[in-house]
Amino acid sequence: MAAWKLGTVQLLALGCVGILIGAWLKKKFPFFDRLCIPTAIVGGMVFALLALAFHARQINFAVDTTLRDVMMVAFMTTVGLNARWGLVRRGGTKVVLMLGLASVGALLQNLLGIGLAKVLHVNPLVGILSGSVALTGGPATAAAFGPTFEKMGVAGATELATAAATFGIAISGLVGGYIGSSLIRRHQLRAETRDNPGDVVPASLSGTGKTDLTQDTHGQDAHDVAGLLPAVVLIGVAMGAGSLISDAMNRLHIILPSYIGAMIAAAVIRNLNDKFHFFSVSQARVDECAMVALYLFIVTAVLTLQLWKLAALALPLIVMLAAQVVLCWLMCVTASFYLMGRTYESAVMASGFCGFMLGITANAVAAMEELVEKFGPAPQAFLVVPVVGAFLVDFTNALIITGMANVLR
Repeated sequence: MAAWKLGTVQLLALGCVGILIGAWLKKKFPFFDRLCIPTAIVGGMVFALLALAFHARQINFAVDTTLRDVMMVAFMTTVGLNARWGLVRRGGTKVVLMLGLASVGALLQNLLGIGLAKVLHVNPLVGILSGSVALTGGPATAAAFGPTFEKMGVAGATELATAAATFGIAISGLVGGYIGSSLIRRHQLRAETRDNPGDVVPASLSGTGKTDLTQDTHGQDAHDVAGLLPAVVLIGVAMGAGSLISDAMNRLHIILPSYIGAMIAAAVIRNLNDKFHFFSVSQARVDECAMVALYLFIVTAVLTLQLWKLAALALPLIVMLAAQVVLCWLMCVTASFYLMGRTYESAVMASGFCGFMLGITANAVAAMEELVEKFGPAPQAFLVVPVVGAFLVDFTNALIITGMANVLR
């Protein structure tokens, strides 16, 4: 059977084509737009389904995922650059509430998984692997904790958790936007108008303007275009410094996703610069970099999903994952929506909550971008969800996973 290895440049080309395909499909079939499925998810899923159709038949695809991983770190770095202390302080109460809810959600995911594992007569540790390790944590946490669970006696723990995380990414990308849009329509919610520019979070993380892949940029002045280079340099420096922080965490046996170091470095750099004004970087250019990294990461992450692993999942794991989707859906439309205030912003946050509790933070941001392009800006949601989903909940989730696993071992 033939095997086709796709290198970094080929993956980049496929990702770009996937974005164009996704945009075309959403225009051709309004069904995708009504469900608020992100463009990158639609386009990436086309290639993922093609790879599934060809797998073990005509040809197998082996993909170099370096670009995907770099784009993930780059996007999370831009999230860190937006973690300005003034903005965090303004949204402090809701950040704390969202973190508390996400932590409770991670605990409930594990309790549900353990309970179903016992009913289905499988190792209870599998319930944690298919719970907050794979879902709240995502692929990075699955890869980090997999070897630990293998030492505890769960054979193939890394592969199992990675397959469950793949399931979560696919499902959250498909249903996250729909959850938010259904809440908005059901409760007839409207976006608030804000006259104070200081209340608005940067465009790439607030969706204050509609993304147009065909927008004409000939009118930009040279100064704006030149401002892109300092933003790219800043992101690159933060990513490099973050890699050193992540390496130090690994040496201390602190198990966290690889992008955490970059987020910490970016947040420190941004807040120090806000205070001491070392250099000038256009926030709009940082936002543009964030959008590029987000689109490329999402589309490459989806098109590299190994969906055949989901087809091979044992029935008990399928049952547990289906139950986890129901649990997260219920938390989104009840606890998340009501705790965040039953407003338009809280509906967008519910969509984001689904994104990072079943998939990854990039899923959450992509789903929320779809909502704000259709219904209007939600700046507070784009402050609260990325900070909690990409950063804070990883710490509490690591403690929950470690504690519950040690109780069961």
